[in-house]
Amino acid sequence: MSAATLGILRGVATLLAMIAFTAVVVWAWSRRRRDTFDAAAKLPLEEDPS
Repeated sequence: MSAATLGILRGVATLLAMIAFTAVVVWAWSRRRRDTFDAAAKLPLEEDPS
């Protein structure tokens, strides 16, 4: 494998990682997920019913 091919593969891998990271950030900060994450954040503070 030549140095140029290796450089292109590294660039493509970096681009794919950046796209995946951006997708996770957008998913985590979306308004549709807010209620689910708020409920999960309050779970440790809730009292047990028993």
